[in-house]
Amino acid sequence: MKQDWILQKKETRRTFSKSTWVPLRASVNDEQGNSQHIGYVSEYFGCGSVAFPPEHKEIAEKASWSDIGIGCTVLPYAYEDGYYSSIEQYQWNDKEPIGIHLVFEHPQPVVGGRLWVLNPDLVVALRLVKEGNNWLRPEENFVVVAREVLDEKGEQQLIEIKRGFLLDYLAARNLSLKLSYYRQRVENVPSLEKSEYAGLEDHQEERDEGRYELLIRNLNDVFGGSWAMFRAWRTDVDEEEDAPVMGPETNENTAYESSEGNKAGYDGVRVEGEFWRDEWIEHQGISKRIRGDADTNLPQFIVETDSTRMASAELKNEDVGRWLWFRSSVVNELLGLRGFSLKWYTAETGAIQSTSVYSVHFGINSADLITVYAYDIARLPSWEQHIWAAHNVVPEGKVSSELLDSQVKAQPASTHAVEKLLFEAMDMLENGFKQEFNVSLFSHDIDRMESLKKISRFKSKDQASLLMLAKEIVRVFSDRLNVRELRTLSTHSDKDKLASNKLLQDVLSQKVGDDTARKVFGPIVGAYDMRVGDAHPTSSKIGEALELAGVNNENSFLRQGQQLISNIGQAIWWIGKMMFEKPKK
Repeated sequence: MKQDWILQKKETRRTFSKSTWVPLRASVNDEQGNSQHIGYVSEYFGCGSVAFPPEHKEIAEKASWSDIGIGCTVLPYAYEDGYYSSIEQYQWNDKEPIGIHLVFEHPQPVVGGRLWVLNPDLVVALRLVKEGNNWLRPEENFVVVAREVLDEKGEQQLIEIKRGFLLDYLAARNLSLKLSYYRQRVENVPSLEKSEYAGLEDHQEERDEGRYELLIRNLNDVFGGSWAMFRAWRTDVDEEEDAPVMGPETNENTAYESSEGNKAGYDGVRVEGEFWRDEWIEHQGISKRIRGDADTNLPQFIVETDSTRMASAELKNEDVGRWLWFRSSVVNELLGLRGFSLKWYTAETGAIQSTSVYSVHFGINSADLITVYAYDIARLPSWEQHIWAAHNVVPEGKVSSELLDSQVKAQPASTHAVEKLLFEAMDMLENGFKQEFNVSLFSHDIDRMESLKKISRFKSKDQASLLMLAKEIVRVFSDRLNVRELRTLSTHSDKDKLASNKLLQDVLSQKVGDDTARKVFGPIVGAYDMRVGDAHPTSSKIGEALELAGVNNENSFLRQGQQLISNIGQAIWWIGKMMFEKPKK
């Protein structure tokens, strides 16, 4: 209902001290129509804020809309006596700084406009980076911490911050933030009696710890009324003189005229609701991000076969000497986050590198579970620990033997991950082509780190994802093959009709014969056929493609994925060996 809208009762009940987002500075005006005409509707929200230390809070209690609202000038000032007030300082009286501005105002002389600047101390303390209109915290999965809203002209209307991060900063500096804001709603109607506002009257009231006022006025009273104009000028200037000089002003050398009138003709009624409120945002004494206070909201982890759990805080000790077990799905979830990457150390061990300063060294055990030294999980940021905890399971299949080799025996296994070997085989083959034929085997480069996220045994969770893994392998190998250069090297009679794999196979067959080349290319062709199966999952040829790729479908899907990557990597290695290895004397 329009009456509810103009009276703002829902809005005045809501406070920012309980909201997810807190405005630091705002001047948002949404209006439709001409303010002097019937049909005009507008809604305005303005907000200013200043943070105060405890010793100045008594004075700060007096500060309100006229003192710290949107009209408050947030600028540095240099006094004639040498005193300088920096832009961060809020002064109650001259040279009496009692508060801190979290948003600065930067007028743009010459070029025009003005810029609002989020306090750099807050930005650096929370280690934020700005992308577009958002300030992100990379260490917490690039979460949006603060954001700005622009109008159609590109001018800033609002800068707001997530309350949890604001409270962390306020606690670190022992500050309390005071907001002062104003809401206005206006509509011009033909007449009050025939509108949805019929029955309303002017009034003021204290409401929800703020002040509300309803004004109902004729548009003629707002914009009309009498006016007067006075004009004065000099009469003693000779325009013909080359360098005229005016003397002191007197009654004899000045003249003037005046006029007055009445402006009217504004039909309609202006209905206007206004609300002012001051609000404190108080911190809770905890600063986990900036000051490094202990996090009391950490998960527990299963540590025994009977599902016994231990708190993360108890595991954050290198002398505890425990390992934790996780479903391999945790790897895919983490790699799906921005800034995370996968690094392989041995055939069954690697590390998840996150946006925090830590990397988690893991091993894969005989039950296809991920095992990690407990301390390596317990030292992670809280939000990362909660992701790991969601995949935590009862110990099964023992600790990864290769992980124990590294962490207990200090003798890392001399094995290599098939994922890593695949990319090394592609590099070797590409280098061979450059040296032997002086051509590029691949038409374009790839992002190795991103590709390792997609080409991983962990991606294979079921048949559909196994086929998708084959598709990714084809994408980084077969789809990148430089068809134009391969055609120049091919001697096949139909080389202009052959696709990338067939062209490379023909180049190999010139060295080893058709039968051997066909056998070597079996896993690559199988993977290509699996890619077709990904597009048509009901295809009866999927079984044949798996067999051609050398994948044993009796293995777990994780091991099938590992086998697929391994077989293709070996095929690529054999191509290079057969084509470029010099015969022994």
